Amino acid sequence: MWLSIMGGFLNKIVNSKSRMFLMFCFCFILGAASFSWVMERGSLLFYLFLILFLPFLLLILFWKYNFYRFLSLCLLFFLLGAMRFIAAIPPDNPGQLHHYNGYGVRVTGYVSDEPDVRIKDSRYYIRAEQISVEELSWKNVEGKLLLKTLLYPQYEYGERMALACKLEAPEKDEESRFDYPRYLARYGVWSICERVQVLSSRPFVIPSGAAAESRDPLTNAAKGQGISPLRPPTSAFGRNDKGSKIFFPILQLKSKISNQLNRLWSEPESSFMAGLLYGARSGLPEELLDNFNRTGVTHVIAVSGFNVSIIASVLMTILIGAGLYRRQAFWAAVAGIVLFVLFTGASASVVRAGIMASIVLIAQYIGRLSSAGRLMVYAAVIMLLINPWVLIWDAGFQLSFLATLGLVYLAPLIRRDGSPKATVSTVGLYEILISTLAAIIATLPLILYQFGRLSLVAPIVNVLILWIIPWLMLFGFLSVMVSFAFFPLGQVLAWVAGAGLKYVIIVVEWFGRRSWSGIDFSIPWWVMAGMYVAMVFFVIPSGAVAESRDPLNYGKRDSPPSAS
Repeated sequence: MWLSIMGGFLNKIVNSKSRMFLMFCFCFILGAASFSWVMERGSLLFYLFLILFLPFLLLILFWKYNFYRFLSLCLLFFLLGAMRFIAAIPPDNPGQLHHYNGYGVRVTGYVSDEPDVRIKDSRYYIRAEQISVEELSWKNVEGKLLLKTLLYPQYEYGERMALACKLEAPEKDEESRFDYPRYLARYGVWSICERVQVLSSRPFVIPSGAAAESRDPLTNAAKGQGISPLRPPTSAFGRNDKGSKIFFPILQLKSKISNQLNRLWSEPESSFMAGLLYGARSGLPEELLDNFNRTGVTHVIAVSGFNVSIIASVLMTILIGAGLYRRQAFWAAVAGIVLFVLFTGASASVVRAGIMASIVLIAQYIGRLSSAGRLMVYAAVIMLLINPWVLIWDAGFQLSFLATLGLVYLAPLIRRDGSPKATVSTVGLYEILISTLAAIIATLPLILYQFGRLSLVAPIVNVLILWIIPWLMLFGFLSVMVSFAFFPLGQVLAWVAGAGLKYVIIVVEWFGRRSWSGIDFSIPWWVMAGMYVAMVFFVIPSGAVAESRDPLNYGKRDSPPSAS
C-alpha cells in the first residue's frame, strides 16, 4: 500500500515541472542541512566536487528515463547544497585571520557591522585587513573578529582601528545547547579578541627620540603581549572611509532616531519603543526582559518573522475592518513592511523578517496556500545561497520560518470550524487570537528544545497586547518624524503612545511576576522532530494545504467597483 502511494506521489512530481523544481529546492536545502555540523573545510570541498561528476554521468546514461533523470537531478542539487555550505567555511591558511588563533597579534581593520552597544559593554565586529605576529612584518589577511570592550570610548561603523590582543577561537559551553562557535560563524566570525590592552582608532602622533616608545600605547601594549613593537603600515585610523556607502546614512538616521526617542520618552518606555521600531532592546532592564520571556511576548521587541508576520497579519485585518478594500489593505501593509525594513537598518535578519511577513500577506490576499508554501521554499533557498549557516544555527531564522508556516497553514485550520459571526470588532480580535495561537503552536517544539522554557500565559498575554502593537508602532513612528519638524507636537503624540507603552509594560510585568506564568521544560531533538512530523500529518489530511478560507471576507470586495 505504502509503495503504491509513494509511486503515485513520485509520478505526480515527475510529470510536473513546478513540482520537480520544488523537490530540487528541497534537495538543496537537505544537502546544506546534512553538512551543517562540519566546522573544518579540509579537502571536503574537493571530494564533493569529484562526486559531482556522478549525477552528471547518471544524467547522460538515463536522460530518456524520466524517473532516473529526476533522481539524478535530486542528487545533483543535494551535492550543490552541501558544497554551498562547505564553501562558506574559510580555509585554514596564513591568509585567513583564524589561522592565528592562540597567538598574540596586532591587527588593523575597520568596524564592519553596526556596533552592539549594551548597558555595560560594547561589542564590535572588526573586518581585519593586516596582521603582524611574532616579530614578523605586516601582511594582508582576511576574516572578521569579535571585539568585546568597555562601554566607552565608542566607535562607529566603518571606523578604522588598530588593536593588540590575543586571538582565541570561540568555545562551546558543553553544559548548554547553545553552540557559540557556530553562532558566530553565521556572521563570518572565527576569532575573538581576548585580553585587549590597546584599542586605537585615532591617528598616531609618533614623537621622535627615546620618548617615542614610552608614549606610544600600541607599542607598550604589544610588549605586554610579547609582540614586536612594529608600527602599523598606515596611520589613517579614525577615518570612516570603510563599509557600505548605503549603510552609512541608514545608521546615521538610526542614531538620530535613538536620540529623539530618549527625548520623547523616559526609561523603560524609550527602550521599549526602540525595540518595537527597530529591535533594539539593550536599554531594557533585565527584570523586564525576563518578564517578556516568561510571558512569551519577546517577539514584539525582536525584529523577526515571528514579530513582523503577526503584526502584518493583524495590520491587514485592522485596515480591512477600518473600511479599506482587501487589495488596498494588502498594498498598504506591504508598503508598511518595506518602510519598516528600511527604518530598522535593512540588516539581514530584518530583510528576512520582511520577506516572511510579505509571504503571509500574499497567502491572505490570494487565498492559495500552495503558492505561499512554494514562495517560502524559494525564499529559503535564496537565503541559504547568501548564508547557509542560518538553516541550523540561527534560531531567529528558524522561528521566523516556523511562525510563517504556522500563520500560513495552521491559522486557516484553526479558524475553519470556529469563525465567529463576522463583524469588524469580532473579526479583528478573533484574527489576533488565531494568528497568535498558530505562531505559538508552530514554534513551541523549537522553543522547548532551544530554550527549555514553556510560557503558560503566552496566549492570553499576546491577545491582551498584540492588538495595540501596530498602533504603538504607528504613533511612535509619527511622534519621531513630527518631533523633527515641531517638537511640541511630537511630544503630544508621544504622550498618546506613552499611555499604550505603559499599558503593555504593566500587563507583561503583572503576568511575568506570577510564579505560574512559565515553567522550565526542555525536550530532546528527537521529540521535537516527532512533534513536527505529527503536525505535518495533522495538517495534510485536513485539507488546509489546498486552500484557505478567507477570514476577512465579510462583505469586503477585493477592489473598488469600476465606474460605469
